[in-house]
Amino acid sequence: MDYCIFYATFAFRKILIDTIMADKVTYIDPSVYGSERYINPYTDFGFKKLFGTEMNKDLLISFLNALFDNKRKRIVDIEYINPENLGDGYGDRRSVFDVYCSTKDGSRFIVEMQKAEQSYFKDRCLYYSSFAIRDQASKGKHWDYHLDDVYTIGILNFKFPDNEYPEDSFRHEVKLKDVEDNHVFYDKLTFVYLEMPKFTKTEAELETMFDKWMFALRNLALLFDRPKALQERVFKKLFKQAEIAQYNPVERRRYAASLKEYWDYNSIMETAARKGMKQGLEQGIAEGYEQGMAQGMAQGIEKGMAQGIEKGMAQGIETTKLDTARKMKSDGMPIDLIAKYTGLTADEIAALQSQD
Repeated sequence: MDYCIFYATFAFRKILIDTIMADKVTYIDPSVYGSERYINPYTDFGFKKLFGTEMNKDLLISFLNALFDNKRKRIVDIEYINPENLGDGYGDRRSVFDVYCSTKDGSRFIVEMQKAEQSYFKDRCLYYSSFAIRDQASKGKHWDYHLDDVYTIGILNFKFPDNEYPEDSFRHEVKLKDVEDNHVFYDKLTFVYLEMPKFTKTEAELETMFDKWMFALRNLALLFDRPKALQERVFKKLFKQAEIAQYNPVERRRYAASLKEYWDYNSIMETAARKGMKQGLEQGIAEGYEQGMAQGMAQGIEKGMAQGIEKGMAQGIETTKLDTARKMKSDGMPIDLIAKYTGLTADEIAALQSQD
């Protein structure tokens, strides 16, 4: 199966996914982050500062072990790999990972902080995982296609669209499965997605290390002190490394630039959403008006026809009564009998007599 997975990745390498690398730091007044004490881990700078440096690799190890509950995957140490993968040759598409590392047993982890929903997000994750698969090919010697585990972990600052998962389900582990009997067909390729907006536990509700990591990532930029529930040594270090005040001027400017980019991106997405809602509302009103007019006209015509028929029938019946009364009167029948058989009153019959 490793052989099949390896060759399948060649198809993904032909897909074009735009990536942008900005190496130049633009000066921004550090006051842009206002009264925040700790960095926002959803920013590019913040996430890589906390999880992508050798000095802080114990934070990443703790997070990954909590993610897998220290059972299915126990990580003792990691080695960072260059997060910029340039491909094998001219024309190959470049990939840039937030964090890319391997463990002593050869497993590879791609960890991505995804700010907002993207078109073809799942395709992008599969494409990125193909680099970690192809990197394992032995160069210049015989290779039997043995592959080590590849994990792609997406920390999502959005919910999957179309209610793909229940509202109370925020951790999703995806593998290749047989659709007939649901058994895991290939267990060396794993995708783990965390829908952060769905995690709503309070500090008092935190029970596991995974809960605590989710709480820390979700709320770090909003906190002014380390919560009492996060007293483990690893969280003490997390909050120390996240404290903006201890950064040097260059780091502060980099963070300010990254934070502004994060805010700008969110603003663009929110503006697009509002415009889409406004256009949808306007179109809905217009279509509803047209549909309402058409339906109103149809109902009006139908009601008018019904009323016209009813009125015409009533007039027809009244005319018949009068004609019958005249004939009965001309035959010399008494008024009381004419009233009985036609339903006309004596006054109506008398008026009819005067008309004759």
